[in-house]
Amino acid sequence: MGEGKSSTLVHILVVVLSLTAFGFAIAAERRRSTGKVITDISNHNISYCIYDSDIATGYGVGAFLFLFSNQALLMVVTKCMCFGRPLAPGSNRAWTIIYFASSWLSFLIAESCLIAGATNNAYHTKYRHVIYVQNWTCASLRKGVFIAGAVFVVFTMVLNVYYYMYFAKVMNQSARKTDRVSSSIGITAYK
Repeated sequence: MGEGKSSTLVHILVVVLSLTAFGFAIAAERRRSTGKVITDISNHNISYCIYDSDIATGYGVGAFLFLFSNQALLMVVTKCMCFGRPLAPGSNRAWTIIYFASSWLSFLIAESCLIAGATNNAYHTKYRHVIYVQNWTCASLRKGVFIAGAVFVVFTMVLNVYYYMYFAKVMNQSARKTDRVSSSIGITAYK
């Protein structure tokens, strides 16, 4: 890293991985599985829910993995802020800690939305439900689960960029050295 500047390559990778995760989350929302009720030919009292393709699950898992690799890359580069040299005191350290905690919170929410959407979509798609009641609708993934994940992916991207920027600033600051004289309490001899 340069004098007080963060690495441009890391910024680009963080943005590209986040935008890819965002794209996959939007694609997953648009391709959510929907089902339709099909009446059994042999027994008209039994109906089945038949679901279309399961591509949204793959998109959701893809978004999950891209966002995870984004966070892992940033934590490896910054050594998770906990390992390595201590952070120099000052307002940059405070902002680094705030952005670090906020990015982790946003990351966990985004990952929860993405994996919950993918698993629920897969569950609805892979299992056929037998329905013994007329006028029944097929269960499907609620609208907006992947969108919520996509929104938090963007929040995570912004917070990660600011976290890395402030982390680079604080790591490049010259640490304030306190000149400590060896403080020993001396007792002079009385003569």
